[in-house]
Amino acid sequence: MAQATHGGPAESGTRRDFLNLMTTSLAGFGALAVAWPMIHSLNPSKDVLALASVEVDLSAIEVGQAVTVKWRGKPVFIRRRTEEEIKQAEEVDLATLRDPQPDDVRVQKPEWLILVGVCTHLGCVPQGQKPAEPRGQYGGWFCPCHGSEYDTSGRIRRGPAPLNLEVPTYTFESDTLVKIG
Repeated sequence: MAQATHGGPAESGTRRDFLNLMTTSLAGFGALAVAWPMIHSLNPSKDVLALASVEVDLSAIEVGQAVTVKWRGKPVFIRRRTEEEIKQAEEVDLATLRDPQPDDVRVQKPEWLILVGVCTHLGCVPQGQKPAEPRGQYGGWFCPCHGSEYDTSGRIRRGPAPLNLEVPTYTFESDTLVKIG
């Protein structure tokens, strides 16, 4: 039998491998071109990214006053505490607390208390930000839905809430500017 020197089985196998490689590569790039816009659409939108952090000017907040700002769709309570409120928060016997946390762990500067204003029981917004609203027995916040009461450090003192009000991540950019988030 005579051997084939040109266009034989060995050469056509190489051509077939090349065509398979090119077809697979083209299909992979095509799938990536179709999938990329869909994957990219799962990223958060620009307006959501803008809410990832919020800067608050503290200069207009008087001692004893509280303000509420929105952050990630949640209310954030900022209270400029009085000396009496700070003293009350620091003197609490931690053994009496359901979720024991000392006040100095919950604040960066004793004068400023910054909390996510969502009750840890069922997600209600506690009252106590406005002077006329009830603050409960401990002078902090009162959730009227089920009677949870928080102290002047946002710690749960009474009622069904299992945890203290959450302290968000924040940094003081200056003495009068705080960045939440």
